[in-house]
Amino acid sequence: MRSALTESYYRHTQRKVLALWVLALVTLVLGLATLSIGSITMTPSQAVSALLGRGDPLVQTALYQNRLPRLLSAILVGASLASSGAVMQCVLRNPLASASTLGVSQGAAFGAALGIVVFGGGMVSSASATSSIAIRNPYIVTLCAFFFGSLSTLVILAISRWKRDMGPGALVLAGVALSSLFGGGSTLLQYFTDETKLGAIVFWTFGNLGSANWQELSLLAVLLLATFVFFLLHRWDYNAMAGGTTLAESLGIQTRQVLLSSMCVCSLLSAVAVSFVGIISFVGLIAPHILRRFVGSDYRYLVPGSALAGALLLILADAASRLIIPPVILPIGALTAFLGAPMFLYLMFRGGNRRG
Repeated sequence: MRSALTESYYRHTQRKVLALWVLALVTLVLGLATLSIGSITMTPSQAVSALLGRGDPLVQTALYQNRLPRLLSAILVGASLASSGAVMQCVLRNPLASASTLGVSQGAAFGAALGIVVFGGGMVSSASATSSIAIRNPYIVTLCAFFFGSLSTLVILAISRWKRDMGPGALVLAGVALSSLFGGGSTLLQYFTDETKLGAIVFWTFGNLGSANWQELSLLAVLLLATFVFFLLHRWDYNAMAGGTTLAESLGIQTRQVLLSSMCVCSLLSAVAVSFVGIISFVGLIAPHILRRFVGSDYRYLVPGSALAGALLLILADAASRLIIPPVILPIGALTAFLGAPMFLYLMFRGGNRRG
């Protein structure tokens, strides 16, 4: 027979596993439900039939060319930002750490603006000044956004190696300083460019889950899978580091090596996600804190749970962006900012002095 302590640990673990399964099921059901939202009316059953290659050809075309890529973008980008945010908060021991607060998103925004202004990556889709704005040469914009998003992290890591006595909190402050620098650069580019390119810059910074194509989604899926394996291989390191640097080092963990490698991987994943869909704020901050209410700070469950929560948050935000003022699609970046800003203030004033 198992001891009382073993039985208690088993029940505690089972509750966490159950929470993850419930979250996965809710994400799947709501994701399938959002496939029916759009200008072409279809029921959830029709959407499922279209996924299986049956039903109206028009419905199948709308599903595979627009709605399914949009849903996969929400899942992959949300999972990427949220899982990266959970690991960043652990290794930096700061509950406010995320791609937004470390300058990755702002660096990507500056890179996108540079690609549009300097390399002609933006245009208006028709002669009308009021027409919708589309991105021309999207890979130029994506590459520039990825480069400067990654550059922000490289600068922070270079500073940390140069000033080895810097604490994790100081790295976040360095990220805030870089965010301000990139923000100023983006403002100058917008000030000196013409109206057409200015519109393209603003459209990109809104965030658009419908901008990623199948090739980009495939790349992000492969990168997310590889990064997820990396996170799970270091799950015990993260659990030890959550208890403090001294405890982790007493267990033989090379904390600085784990911090640097994890930050590089997190920033790479976040930069790629942001470069494909534009600025999506605060998902990497909100999702891990929500999941801690259900699974605690055990990174065996927190990392996959954060990924599911991030995907669910973006699915809900995308559905809201299309349902609030139909047929207008609201910028999803604005909706996540409305949700994330109060959480940021709460963490800063109520829990910012404690580790995440």
